[in-house]
Amino acid sequence: MAASTLSEVARLAGVSLATASRVLNGSSRKPAEDIAERVREAADKLGYVPNAQAQALAKSSSGLIGLIVHDIADPYFSAIARGVQEAARQQNRMVLLASTSGAPADEREAVAAFAARRADSIVIAGSRSVRAEDRQGNAELAAELDRYCRNGGHVGVVGHPIVGASASEGYHVVKVPNEELAAGLAAELAASHDGPFLIIAGPEGLYTSDDRVRGFQRGLGDAGRAPAEVIRTGFNRAGGYDAGLALAERIKSSEERLCIFAVNDVMAIGVTAALRPEGVWIPRDANIAGFDDIETLRDFRPALSTVHLPLEDIGRLAAGDPDTPPVSGVVKLRRSTEAPSRNPA
Repeated sequence: MAASTLSEVARLAGVSLATASRVLNGSSRKPAEDIAERVREAADKLGYVPNAQAQALAKSSSGLIGLIVHDIADPYFSAIARGVQEAARQQNRMVLLASTSGAPADEREAVAAFAARRADSIVIAGSRSVRAEDRQGNAELAAELDRYCRNGGHVGVVGHPIVGASASEGYHVVKVPNEELAAGLAAELAASHDGPFLIIAGPEGLYTSDDRVRGFQRGLGDAGRAPAEVIRTGFNRAGGYDAGLALAERIKSSEERLCIFAVNDVMAIGVTAALRPEGVWIPRDANIAGFDDIETLRDFRPALSTVHLPLEDIGRLAAGDPDTPPVSGVVKLRRSTEAPSRNPA
């Protein structure tokens, strides 16, 4: 059966189309209560479902928040999404989700889709990139966001500003002290580890990864230690797994004990998973630390040293919750960076 239309509701109620729209779409201009009641009764009788976009026009608000993440299956992004959802619930809004590959061109498409649905605000979580292959995508994403903000939209970005964006109103950045926290992690690890350090990082040009590499190197330098070697790979679990496979023989044949810093937890998990089948055990044969303190770590063994970030708070801040404190973090040293043990359990 075809859906009932607003025109049919207006005819049954004996009112104009504009009056029926004002009643059912939430306009601030309300007709008399007896007329409004006739319209509502007609809508109930016909089973009319209001058009969300029409309601947005009438109210100047759609009640929607658009959320863009790189990969919702990644526990880092799912925790941020949970914070956005909590803030949205407090604001009586709903969240629309777009999970992209992290490419600025894909993010631009998501912004355009949310803008077309008149989302009140958009949250973007994921590392910004200045790689050459992302130059055009960055320009298009910045232009789309600037247009959205000029039309009254609000944007919250986690980490770094959108590359090239110029909007000054309706736009805020939730800053994460990645560099400072990575320096603190390096300082604590340098105090207990005498051997060399190695960093497993994402591709050069990813701001989040580069910040953490830079901070860790600074922390080592401040502790009087030599710079760590840096291996570049995918900024995800698969990238960590590939790096772990490449390191296995080196760890087994080296006389110096290696301490590995993977710039996020899922990479550290990937490294550890790759090393085990090769007979390399953490912390017996090497140490490893990550960054973020994702929820998955509660079930990961050995317990992973990392930097705790308040990921849900980051989501709430990005969604515009004014009662959430600024982002800070804490170094968490756990079994993965303890002194050598011959027990691989």
